[in-house]
Amino acid sequence: MDPARLSNNDFSVLSALFDPESSLSSTVQVDNSLPQSSESADIQRLQERERDALRLINSETPAASDIISAISALTAIIQDDQSYASAWNNRAQARRMLIKDEDLPTMPDTVAQIFQDITQAISLATPTQLHGPISHLDARVLASAHTHGGYLLLFASKSEDNRSMLSTLPGLKGQSRADLEEAASREFGIGGRYGNETARQLAVKTNPYAKLVATFTLGF
Repeated sequence: MDPARLSNNDFSVLSALFDPESSLSSTVQVDNSLPQSSESADIQRLQERERDALRLINSETPAASDIISAISALTAIIQDDQSYASAWNNRAQARRMLIKDEDLPTMPDTVAQIFQDITQAISLATPTQLHGPISHLDARVLASAHTHGGYLLLFASKSEDNRSMLSTLPGLKGQSRADLEEAASREFGIGGRYGNETARQLAVKTNPYAKLVATFTLGF
């Protein structure tokens, strides 16, 4: 997808990264009886195809060719059912596996593709009612997608060079490093509320208000 052709929905999700009022309440209602959000009548078949794709990269150091094959398989799933949030999320993860951290600033178009997949996964899996129940599978997608987005934002905030990785994302490229770190903290917070413990811990470490309190505490 062309980074310049972000949809209004993509812009809304990216804008939410910088809106503190968009944060969820601390309580997420996970209902294991609810199905995963998808318009497909054959969700089990989609999940089987997704598992087959992920088996290609289910190793400590998957080959680049296997990662590319997995991305192609996940893309085929998305083309068959664009409402299947998990495939968008896993394609973002697979795309990320092709890039070393130090190469992110030199590949802004690929970073934009990753963010587009993340925002689409979040849009599809987020319950329509703010405090409404959510399926276990959608909660897992949201925990992963928000945490992934938080990691990328945090990495971008580390230096001006890193910040250039966002140069093709209109909603993010103009943000300061401090704003990006704050946005990362919010994303980690949401990921933590959906069940990712690492994200929960990172949310505390990157929270600007927590840092301010720590500074005052150390001063006494």
